[in-house]
Amino acid sequence: MSKYISVALRRHLPMARVDYIRVEGKEWVPDPEKRYQTIEKLGPLVLEIPSLVSLVMEDIPKTFSLTDDGIHRKDLPLIPRNVIREAIVNALMHRNYRKHSPVQIIRYANRIEIRNAGYSLKPEEQLGEPGSVPRNPRIAAVLHDLGLAETKGTGIRAMQEAMKQANLTLPLFESDRVADTFTVRLLAHHLLSEEDWKWLEQFKDYNLSNEEARALIIAREVGAIDNSAYRSITRVDALTASAHLRRLRDLGLLEQKGQARATYYIPTPKLLTDWGIETNVEKFTRMDPTTYRQVGGLNPTTYAQKVGLGPLPKELAEEILSLKRRNPPQKLRNLIYKLCSWRPLSPIHLEGLLGKGRAYLVERHLRPMLRNGELEYIYPDNPAHPRQAYRAVPGRRDLNESYVEQREGDNKG
Repeated sequence: MSKYISVALRRHLPMARVDYIRVEGKEWVPDPEKRYQTIEKLGPLVLEIPSLVSLVMEDIPKTFSLTDDGIHRKDLPLIPRNVIREAIVNALMHRNYRKHSPVQIIRYANRIEIRNAGYSLKPEEQLGEPGSVPRNPRIAAVLHDLGLAETKGTGIRAMQEAMKQANLTLPLFESDRVADTFTVRLLAHHLLSEEDWKWLEQFKDYNLSNEEARALIIAREVGAIDNSAYRSITRVDALTASAHLRRLRDLGLLEQKGQARATYYIPTPKLLTDWGIETNVEKFTRMDPTTYRQVGGLNPTTYAQKVGLGPLPKELAEEILSLKRRNPPQKLRNLIYKLCSWRPLSPIHLEGLLGKGRAYLVERHLRPMLRNGELEYIYPDNPAHPRQAYRAVPGRRDLNESYVEQREGDNKG
C-alpha cells in the first residue's frame, strides 16, 4: 500500500515534499564546490512528521546531565524536541499547497531554519496568542485527531516558552505576504551566554539595554534583524522596537535597509569585528603591519576568521595587503572577482576585507560587474534580501589582463 501511495504522491503532488538541507557554515552556499547535502522526503504527513523530527534531532548537538544519584547520564538536545516538532507541524499544516514549492528545513552551523510557502493568516503581532487560523482546515483536523497538532493557536507560545526555559534565544518568525512565505529560525545559541557578554563588553560605553544587546546578538548570528524579529525576542511593542533599532542604527552598530514595512537592519563592520569602539586609523598604523592593515582595519586573514568567512587563501590576503589608497579600477575589480570566486560575499564583507567604503564598492564596482555578467546575486529573485551576496560567474573575467584605466575619473580606488 505504501508503494502505491508514494507513486501517487510523486505523480500528483511532486512538490509537496520536504527538503532537509545541511549547510556548512552560517550562510547559504558558503562553498560553491560543496554547496550542501540534502535529503528529500515525500510521503503521508502522519508518517513524515515523526520521521522528520527524528532526522532533525539526530543533527542537533547534545548536552548531558546526571540524575540525582549522580550515576546515570542523560543526553539532552540543545534545542528541545517539542520545539522542533511544533515548528515542523506548523510548516506542514499551514503551508500553501497550491504553490509548487517544497518545505525546506535548513540546518546551518548555528541555527535551523524552517521555510514553507504560505504567509501567516494570523497577523504577526498576534503570533503566540490564543486562536488558530488554519489555511488547510481538513489537514489541521486530521493532525489534531491524531494528537500531532493542537489547533488552539498555542503552538508558537509553547515554542517560545520551551526555548526560554532552555535559556536559548527565542524563536524568530518571519511572515512575508509578498513572497507568500513563512520562516521559523531556531538558534542553537544560549541567550546572552558568557561568550556573548565578553563580546558585548566592547560596546559598554553605549549603555545598551538587555533588549538591545539581544538584538545585536541576533544580527551577528543571522545577518539581519527587523521589527518583527526584535519583537519576537524581546516581546516589546512595534513602536518601542522601532525606536530601539533606530538607536542602534544611530550608534553605527546597525545599518538600515529597505523602507516602511520592508525596513530591516544589517550589522556594520563596527559590530562584526571585535576591536570595538576605540578603533581608529592612528591606532592601527602604530601597530605591527603584519597583524593589522595600514588602511585602518583588521588584517584581512584575521577579519575573515572573525566574521566566520573561513580561512582566506594566502594569495588573496597578500593581494589585499598590496592595495594602495588609490588603485586602477581594473585591479580592484580583478580582486573583487577573485574574492567572489573564493566564496559569495556581501558588500559589508567586501568592505571589511578591502578597507574601501561600501557605497563606493557598490556604485563603482559591484553594480557595473553585475551588469556586465561578471558577478551574480545568490538571491537573484530578491535583490534586497537581508543576506544578499555576490558570487563570481566563471569565465567572465580575464584575470591576466593588464590593469588599464577605463577613464581618468575612475582611478579613485
